Amino acid sequence: MQDLRRQLRKQRRQLNHFQQQQSEKQVFHRLIRSPKFQSAQHIGMYLHAFGEIQTKLIIDYALSKHKKIYLPMICNMNQHLVWVRISRNQYQNKRFSMHRLGMQEPMQSRGLHVSKLDLLLMPLLACDYSGTRLGMGGGFYDRTLASAKFKPYRLGLAHTFQLTNIPILRKKWDQPLDELTTPTKSLRFKR
Repeated sequence: MQDLRRQLRKQRRQLNHFQQQQSEKQVFHRLIRSPKFQSAQHIGMYLHAFGEIQTKLIIDYALSKHKKIYLPMICNMNQHLVWVRISRNQYQNKRFSMHRLGMQEPMQSRGLHVSKLDLLLMPLLACDYSGTRLGMGGGFYDRTLASAKFKPYRLGLAHTFQLTNIPILRKKWDQPLDELTTPTKSLRFKR
């Protein structure tokens, strides 16, 4: 699994600016037609940092539609994610701090539990055709979702090459996706 993670991280980082923009636009156009996205009012998402599908267009659009956007922040006590609501002003002025793992986080110290979200847009390294998600390896999303009584609709965003025909071994703590959106297709999975 470590070799697959290493290979996919490298492949993501090698995408040039034009390829990243094209993927972002194509995923964005698929996503905004999704009934789950259209009806969601409380949306958790990520700020791209490691070659994931970029989220700028999605965040700008969601804020323009008066949806409430929440970004993850790692809680040092239990290594779960909490979700901090951001404002348009905060987002546009990039008022974030850098976490030691290399991603930006909101600067507030309090956040909501994941069960308060309607929709969770998730980054990933790979996803198979059963909805098993391979993350970066820290287990933050899996731990956080495992602790939720109400689980938001989980929608992964991925480059086309991140959808794999090779089944990913799903461990009992792994939290599968409900849906995956790539530049070329959207897939729904049975949970």
